[in-house]
Amino acid sequence: MKNWEIIEFEKCLDKVPTSSKVPKKKFLESGKYPIVSQEEQFINGYWDNDIDVLKVEKPVIVWGDHTKVVKLVDFDFVKGADGVKVFLPKQSIDSAFFAYQLRSVKLKELGYARHYRLLKKEKFVIPPLEEQKQIVSILDEAFEKIEQAKANIEKSIQSAKELFQSKLNEIFAQKGNGWEKKTLGDVCEKTKNINWKDYTNEEFEYIDLSSVSRDTLLVTETTMVNKENAPSRAKRIIQKGDVIFATTRPTLKRATIITSDLDGQICSTGFVVLRPKKNINSDWIFFYLLTSTFMDRMESLQRGASYPAVTDSDVKDSTLSIPLTKELEDSIVTKMNNLRRSSNELVLQYLQKLSDLDELKKSILQKAFAGELTNKTVEA
Repeated sequence: MKNWEIIEFEKCLDKVPTSSKVPKKKFLESGKYPIVSQEEQFINGYWDNDIDVLKVEKPVIVWGDHTKVVKLVDFDFVKGADGVKVFLPKQSIDSAFFAYQLRSVKLKELGYARHYRLLKKEKFVIPPLEEQKQIVSILDEAFEKIEQAKANIEKSIQSAKELFQSKLNEIFAQKGNGWEKKTLGDVCEKTKNINWKDYTNEEFEYIDLSSVSRDTLLVTETTMVNKENAPSRAKRIIQKGDVIFATTRPTLKRATIITSDLDGQICSTGFVVLRPKKNINSDWIFFYLLTSTFMDRMESLQRGASYPAVTDSDVKDSTLSIPLTKELEDSIVTKMNNLRRSSNELVLQYLQKLSDLDELKKSILQKAFAGELTNKTVEA
């Protein structure tokens, strides 16, 4: 690392020209100038007023004070108002190099609090300008390969999900002889909420909306709650075989079947609890909730802009096809469970590959700023 300097973060920067920030609620869907804010998406809206534009001569870095998202911007733009920091590296520092190093910084996670107070305490390693450009070139090439690999994997995940979806839609579209139509309310029993006054000394595992994985539709994590610390939504008693479906943001498809290890626990009122009657298979209800027919209905009924939701009644009034014979139902459920299992295994394999690629990116960045990439090639 010959001739590399270690410089305090704020001493790496020149002053950014003053310009206005536009509140998110005022963003336009189209306009003369792009708005760059702290969200993951690169362009977040548009604006028409020339006076608010930040003129960019040397590329700048837009950084999310809340999100820690890093964007390298080489065009004139308007700043989004919430949590946006704009950094202009000094002339001796390549902007792309600075952006890559900023992505490599590991800051303590503060949730939606501001992170700049932590970032400004960091120190950056700065090699000579030509070496910075060489590192950027290596990183650009490696990361382009990684992003292409990730795009291919994400397509494979989507294909696996679409195959499963098409089979579901085909099954639940059947009608006529051997089938009957009923609402979910017809085939489910009533459930009840917990009365915390009766459970002063007991703890329960609690399933919140985020507890159900959207990829595998399994409960991946729970928290322990009691009368003293339970969130206001922690009310619905669940039993083995119950099917729960998230009525908040319903199109995210958070649905799962409660297993024996969660029997007698509780879930959020953000879920509707569907408890099948004795002659109805839990899997049959679960699979119906994943069909395009059901999801299209939920999308048409959801209300609210920030937190779209449907009611329990909206869910229970939905109509599904049910086989008249138990043999046919069991046969179809077995096939669907086998397909779901295969699909889940495939998706998990792909997700692990995505995780491995993210770790590779971190490893490459670490090597870059330890001086291990210069005059070397990186295989992505």
